[in-house]
Order: sequence, then C-alpha cells, then structure tokens
Amino acid sequence: MIFFLISALLVSCGIHAVEALSTPSFSRDLTQSKFVTRSRTSLTTNGVRRSRSSLCMGMEIRIRIVGRKNGSEKWLEDAYSMYETRLRPSNIDVETIWHKNDQELIKGVKGDSDKGHSVVLLDPRGKARTSEQFSENMYTWLDQGGSRLSFVIGGAEGLPYELRDGSYNPKKSLILFSLSALTFTHQFARTLLMEQVYRASEIRKGSGYHK
Repeated sequence: MIFFLISALLVSCGIHAVEALSTPSFSRDLTQSKFVTRSRTSLTTNGVRRSRSSLCMGMEIRIRIVGRKNGSEKWLEDAYSMYETRLRPSNIDVETIWHKNDQELIKGVKGDSDKGHSVVLLDPRGKARTSEQFSENMYTWLDQGGSRLSFVIGGAEGLPYELRDGSYNPKKSLILFSLSALTFTHQFARTLLMEQVYRASEIRKGSGYHK
C-alpha cells in the first residue's frame, strides 16, 4: 500500500517510481525530506485556466552565522532576498540562523551534524572551488545529508577552534570551503554564498545564467 502511495506521488512529480525506489539513498532521503507544493497552470478545452498542484521533495540549506540579524546593510539584505526568491522554483529553501556567540554556533552545528545533515565550514584554509565544482559538490552534500545541508560562517574572528578541528563530531570528515582568498565581512560572505547557491542550481539546470 505504501509503495502505491509513493508511486502516485512520484508520478505526479515526473519521477519513475521503480527507478527512484531502487536507488539506495532514496528511501533515506524520502523520510527526511519535506515536500513542497508545485503549482502548474494549464488551459482547458474552453480556454479556462486551471491550476493544479503537485507535491515534490524539497531541499533545505541552512546558513549558520555569528552576528546580528539586523546588522547587515540594506543593499546586502536586498541582494540576499533577490536570490532567495529566485531559488524557490528550484525547490531549495535557504534559511539563515543568526547566533549571538561562538558557543551558540557550535551547539547549532553539532545539532545539525548529529541529525545527519551535511556540514560545510567556510574558512580561508579550506579548499577553493570553481562554480562548476561547487555546484556538483553542493548537490552531493545535499544527497549525503538527506537533502539537508548547513553552511557555517564565523564572526569577525572567524570560526571557533572547536569547529575548525572537527572535534564537534569526530566521526565525520571535516569539510572546509574557501569562498575566496580575499577577505570579506561575514555579512557580505553570506550574500556571496547565497549567489553561489543560486548559481549552482542554475548550473544544474543548464540555464544561461552561468556563462
């Protein structure tokens, strides 16, 4: 019975049920992923527009950052909001979680890691990637984390040592990612990361945004 219910859901999303359920990671992702509503509009024979909604799995990305929610300049927030809006058709939900200090950040990161989410630390000592490499890595991280991925941005002093040395979860390999060899404010780094997340989704689609 469960198989047929899942099959009907997958068909509405344009996914072949047998192939999807035979994928080892699918059953894990299905239980951890939330579903989002995708609206489709079509014309009936008499020309009346009819809207139909279908449920599809969504991906969740968290940006954990030390700082104040209202501490960013307006133009940075406007840019962030623009890319957040553009991401909605891609079924990627991005949430920023602001932390008052390093201890709260560590606690939040540890909680995500304990739940099986992929965790990527933004640090200048991390590996630099091209946008194409980042796109491929981002979807791999999402797959490994059950459609859940957390990016971590430190405060003015960078990431706390407890995160950089990986002691918050010694069972998992440490992933360090460098946005650039240049120095940015952590608020600017958040907006830059958001643009790269959007660009990664467009690279996956094969759109003309990334040239």
